[in-house]
Amino acid sequence: MPHSPQDKRRAITRLRRIKGQAAALERAVEAGSDCAPILQQLAAMRGAVHGLMADLLDSHVRELLAQNPAPPQAAIDETLALLRSYLK
Repeated sequence: MPHSPQDKRRAITRLRRIKGQAAALERAVEAGSDCAPILQQLAAMRGAVHGLMADLLDSHVRELLAQNPAPPQAAIDETLALLRSYLK
């Protein structure tokens, strides 16, 4: 979860962009567009999702460490699980 108002606005802007990309992709599939543009749009969406995920992970880790320089093991484990799912 973004913690500052600026981070929240940036996350919402990215989500709206991803939503628009998904809608465009749906229209392209419904229209029977060629595969190459659809694959290019999918790659763009994947990049947008990865960028959002990286920003949110960054915010999460910074907040976790700002709260406590020696975070509890459960918080470390949770963050590592998030990183592993991101890197899949």
